[in-house]
Amino acid sequence: MAQIPENPFVLVDGSSYLYRAFYAPPHLTNSAGEPTGAVYGVINMLRSLINQFSPSHIAVVFDAKGKTFRDDMFPEYKAQRPSMPDDLRSQVAPLYEIIEALGLPIIVHEGVEADDVIGTLARQASAQGIATLISTGDKDMAQLVDEHVTLINTMTDTVLDPAGVTEKFGIGPELIIDYLALMGDKVDNIPGVPGVGEKTAIAMLQGIGSMDEIYQRLDDLAGLGFRGSKSMAKKMTEHEDSARMSYTLATIKTDVELSQAYPDLKAGDINRDKLVELYGKMEFKRWLAEVLDNQAGSKGASATAVAEPVASAIDTSAYEVILEQPQLDAWLDKLRQAELFSFDTETTSVNYMQAELVGFSFAIAPGEAAYLPVAHDYPGAPEQLALDDVLAQLKPLLEDESQAKVLQNVKYDASVLARYDVQIAGVTHDTMLESYVFNSVSNRHDMDSLALKYLGHKAISFEDVAGKGAKQLTFNQVPLETAAPYAAEDADVTLQLHQTLWPKLTEQSRLKELFDTVEMPLAKVLSEIERTGVLIDSDLLKQQSHSLGEAIIELEKKAHDIAEQPFNLGSPKQLQEILFEKMKLPVVKKTPKGAPSTAEEVLQELALDYPLPAVILEYRSLSKLKSTYTDKLPKMVDANTGRVHTSYHQAVTATGRLSSSDPNLQNIPIRNEQGRKIREAFIAPAGSKVVAIDYSQIELRIMAHLSQDKGLLEAFSAGKDIHQATAAEVFEVPLEAVTSEQRRRAKAINFGLIYGMSAFGLAKQLGIGRAEAQQYMDLYFERYPGVLTYMETTRANALEDGFVETLLGRRLHLPDIKARNAMRKKAAERAAINAPMQGTAADIIKLAMINVADWIAQQEAGSIRMIMQVHDELVFEIAEDKLESYVPQLQQLMEQAMTLDVPLIAEAGTGDNWNQAH
Repeated sequence: MAQIPENPFVLVDGSSYLYRAFYAPPHLTNSAGEPTGAVYGVINMLRSLINQFSPSHIAVVFDAKGKTFRDDMFPEYKAQRPSMPDDLRSQVAPLYEIIEALGLPIIVHEGVEADDVIGTLARQASAQGIATLISTGDKDMAQLVDEHVTLINTMTDTVLDPAGVTEKFGIGPELIIDYLALMGDKVDNIPGVPGVGEKTAIAMLQGIGSMDEIYQRLDDLAGLGFRGSKSMAKKMTEHEDSARMSYTLATIKTDVELSQAYPDLKAGDINRDKLVELYGKMEFKRWLAEVLDNQAGSKGASATAVAEPVASAIDTSAYEVILEQPQLDAWLDKLRQAELFSFDTETTSVNYMQAELVGFSFAIAPGEAAYLPVAHDYPGAPEQLALDDVLAQLKPLLEDESQAKVLQNVKYDASVLARYDVQIAGVTHDTMLESYVFNSVSNRHDMDSLALKYLGHKAISFEDVAGKGAKQLTFNQVPLETAAPYAAEDADVTLQLHQTLWPKLTEQSRLKELFDTVEMPLAKVLSEIERTGVLIDSDLLKQQSHSLGEAIIELEKKAHDIAEQPFNLGSPKQLQEILFEKMKLPVVKKTPKGAPSTAEEVLQELALDYPLPAVILEYRSLSKLKSTYTDKLPKMVDANTGRVHTSYHQAVTATGRLSSSDPNLQNIPIRNEQGRKIREAFIAPAGSKVVAIDYSQIELRIMAHLSQDKGLLEAFSAGKDIHQATAAEVFEVPLEAVTSEQRRRAKAINFGLIYGMSAFGLAKQLGIGRAEAQQYMDLYFERYPGVLTYMETTRANALEDGFVETLLGRRLHLPDIKARNAMRKKAAERAAINAPMQGTAADIIKLAMINVADWIAQQEAGSIRMIMQVHDELVFEIAEDKLESYVPQLQQLMEQAMTLDVPLIAEAGTGDNWNQAH
């Protein structure tokens, strides 16, 4: 690779990179749905250049709007190029702002192209012996290369000096214009000489010389021996005007009158405040963190520049550490008088069932916060107030319903405090949930991410104070001098986040109501369910693990027999070799690196015709069940409760549905025998039964309500089997004559449509032709026209608004609904149709959980416990003597959670274990 001298004069072809970045994945958007990918791509390239070359002088050059002298010379020049896409045009202004904030000079010169500005500056610098580096993806720029000018393409990591140009093109930089003129350029619509391609142009230039020399020696062309050489002289003569004009069009102008030259194009100071604002808006969180953490340096293009300390967006200097009773008394007075205060716990673990309290933090105003340590026990730790004494003083305040409090992820703190017999109350706000309700599509609602996004503040991370990996300290081991600012900052940031987020949320009255009536009350309910946990039969699971292990070994043997050789079933590389090299199975899909894919959906398709992929799928399924559930669940039993305690996540899924982890209860299969066996291990304690109550076809009922289709409304209101009723309509047979196969197909249509399935997808699912599937869909929409109207209206509204809503007003933002990429746009349209149904179903079961929890609190203590929420199902432990009275009341509470224009039906099952109850 060519050597680049130190501190070169860097000239960046901004327009070249702008288009390449726009069309290259990933196609990023921020949570407001604004495209950001082109900005990210160009800035990423600039950052890379600066870090690599540390230039003191640099210019980023873009094409100006409007025509250039080439358009006047040849009106067809670049005429075939489409106008700039709207998604790209909207990114130009913020890109310019960020480049300027980085301290990098921008040049946009009317009447010429960016190439001409770069060419002029490069020639001027070269004449002075200044080493110049042109960063571009444009091959035309090779004509500018000389002993002082080098090209670099950062996207391909290619560097071209004069020798590199000759190696790449077969000719030196001095013949690049001739090369472009002869062969033309389809991208720029330069005509060239018809019939002259890359190889022919190179043969002529290598054999004779420049285009001028070729025209002087036309008779010598026939002797060069390339294909078509004998008739080339005639072609060249006929098209000389075109060749000469093409030469002029391809020539980069190097004498543009510019107001700036090398001495003027110095890298300037970074405008940190502006970068914080712009990175925050674009949601470039890593770069934002760097600016706030002062890792970028103070000069735009100098990695070695002396950096000024960055002023933190939040002043942490006035935080107090409470070590003595008079301090605590004073803070208790402040907290009681505060209209709202933020509160946080510090503990020894993220596991709410094992976490022990280490300290508490509070904030009553921005910058006015304190940390109250109670259990730091490292050698030399200062004396702290006793935990029992502190809890006795805090308990009345924390349990006071009238004392408003704000926390970040209150569910965790509530669970920890409950184990210390403190039932926190009066929590009116949770900043994690405020962020989630405001925009659920943004998938980061942790405090550090929110501080960066909304406050422009890089919070102290846990790793900053406790270290990383195996040597990471628990918080009780962290010295107070570092623990206190970290802990007090948590409370301060939480308060300031609330002050920023709450006004945004209250501007949307329905979102505020959703927050107040659903998400906040639910946090308390989830905390109770989590702490209750679920009883499992560990011995049964161990037996199942053994059985699964034997089945897995048998499947391995079977796979080896089919493949006629042993191989590692868990190795994608070995599986690729067996399936596609040895067995020559068709390649359905490739990985990003071009290798045949062995992903789940690929194997499912191949399994329809070949035995080995089917065996691999079963092997993977059983291996996952064994490692995730039968092996792991017995190890997750809490030593104190004898139960397994999952964590429910309120702020993860875009649609509002809950998810769970450690263990994930949502993914235990119910449609296969092994999954049902695992559910058998979820058992009731002696004297009780497991009761599972599940909403029947809730999303289809919501579809009927939303679409107001008369046929669907009538079928549900009359209590008909909806799949049977659909089959009768689509296949035009009496209800009682519907076959099981017709019902199966109708069920696929019903559920497929609410997930935005295409005719192709339906055909694949049913194993029928695409035309037949399309016919089914056409008949469906003919019988249920309201559904088609709903889908079309929803798509149109989503396109206009950029979001869709559930019946309670929960919003799902759709950043890709206006994407130019057809696949991304189609996916957004499918989400637009499904999200109101899936989101409304989530809202309904959340309301049901709140109502049921209130009802349970009024019943005989210990007679009923809510132990799980999975999809559209609530699971309970109920004393056997209460089943007859409780179950109908629970069904009624669930069915009355929301009023629709069709009845909600909650079906109940009872058994000694979860499988029997389902």
